[in-house]
Amino acid sequence: MTLPLPHAAIVLAAGGSVRLGAPKQLLKRGGETLVHRAVRLASVTQPQRLLVVVGAYADEVRDAIADVSVEVLHNDQWEEGLASSLRLAVGSLGDDQSALILGCDQPALDFPHLQRLLFGAAASGSGCAATLHGEARGVPAVVSAAVLVEARDLHGDRGLRGALQRLPTDSIYLMQAVELEFDLDTPGDVEKAVGEGLLD
Repeated sequence: MTLPLPHAAIVLAAGGSVRLGAPKQLLKRGGETLVHRAVRLASVTQPQRLLVVVGAYADEVRDAIADVSVEVLHNDQWEEGLASSLRLAVGSLGDDQSALILGCDQPALDFPHLQRLLFGAAASGSGCAATLHGEARGVPAVVSAAVLVEARDLHGDRGLRGALQRLPTDSIYLMQAVELEFDLDTPGDVEKAVGEGLLD
């Protein structure tokens, strides 16, 4: 199926998983690493460009996605946090490019989530869509070119949540998906995900 919004896709896979103590990108669901799963799901949306930002564990992450056609961007400043990865990715896109942004730490993520976001963004006034995490707007998200440029001025462990939060509610598609509020930060999260069949 052709999705209605021309877009790039950015998979954020540079983090050091400090609290977890092991690379969450390489945890597996159904024998597939989470970074490979994220890249595969993003590729099904037929993006004009598919970017994967690597940093910590770069060699292992590259190996995990070696069979997929992607553009790999190496973030030498990954220890700064999320902002550095977004700056790098957005800097490689054109000024008129919208982007689907996703990470590797939501084991329940599936293609219908991305599909809903892209259709929602196409129908919204701002061209943006975000996943609700309580009251906060986060990833996966579709970010218009006009909002994406704000990433160039981000610093530290901050993403585009603030920019998405500032958009009027009636101008952005907000997806409620309780299963995506669960992400992987600690060994306890991994244990819970295994128990629920979301990780091997």
